[in-house]
Amino acid sequence: RRLKRPYPKIARGEGVWLHDVDGKSYLDACGGAYVACLGHGNAVIAEAMASQARRFGYVNGTQFTSDAAEELAQALTERSPGLDKAFLLANGGDAVEAALKFARQYWAETGRPEKTKVVSLDPSYHGNTLLALSAGARAGYKKLFSDWLVDFPRVPAPYPYRSSGPDDPALTGEAFERVLLREGPDTVAAFIAEPVGGSSTGASVPPERYWRRIRALCDRYQVLFIADEVLCGAGRTGTWSALEPYGVVPDLLTLGKGISGGYAPLSAFLAPRRLVDIVARGSGALAHNQTFSHHPVTCAAGVAALRVMKEQRLVERCARLGPVFHKKLEALREHPLVGD
Repeated sequence: RRLKRPYPKIARGEGVWLHDVDGKSYLDACGGAYVACLGHGNAVIAEAMASQARRFGYVNGTQFTSDAAEELAQALTERSPGLDKAFLLANGGDAVEAALKFARQYWAETGRPEKTKVVSLDPSYHGNTLLALSAGARAGYKKLFSDWLVDFPRVPAPYPYRSSGPDDPALTGEAFERVLLREGPDTVAAFIAEPVGGSSTGASVPPERYWRRIRALCDRYQVLFIADEVLCGAGRTGTWSALEPYGVVPDLLTLGKGISGGYAPLSAFLAPRRLVDIVARGSGALAHNQTFSHHPVTCAAGVAALRVMKEQRLVERCARLGPVFHKKLEALREHPLVGD
């Protein structure tokens, strides 16, 4: 919270509108922090949460499971071919933190504890918890806490507008390979990136071949590829995963924001059975937990939100309206204040 400004107090919401206690209305055009993608006042999701809360509100995720948690995990993995297991948390930074820890633990339990580094793009953003902040590359956020952060290696982000041309190493994946070879692949546990650049690069999209090259390099050098789709995933690109158009499946996938429509704090990271089984046969548990992980009411919100998305075919609608939106924006290319 900013300490030098007052905040309008919202009294109610309807669809895309928010109304404050003074009678002023706001068009919530981007769903707050890109979260309220199913509109305000959705009775289906509200009733699903209330129904779960009436039965029981909380159980400890390390001791019990629930129908809501199991149904949500199934719904998420069904939409994510190649990713069989889900770990359910409260926000995107939590999911990134857990995924990074899982990557480190996975390599340790395969007998390769020297693989500790996480490579990320510069600029990038992956959350504000300390490990997630270390993985990101947003100088303003990190300056005050630099002494507490891990100095992970960086790769220039594939940002076509700022590039030197189509053969720019940042756009071809060559820059990524150079960093792997410089650091030593035996020391690198994971590479984390947003398939569509988020707030650090203004929704930048790399060339079509980029993610296929990244996937191939991660396979060659035995580095886990973590796709951070907290912002860009769950249907926002007209496909469930933003990597689907490239035919690429990451090793770990983080989701958040819109998977509950904003009705409850919810996130997840997904992993394939081939990785999870290593931990299952070894220590038997991810060395990470939070009080509100796998929360039944939160999970019920997620199940209901995904059902609304499916029944109303909202991902398909996104795919249909995306080109229309882009066409309408084309006229702005001639505006003197528009660069990209």
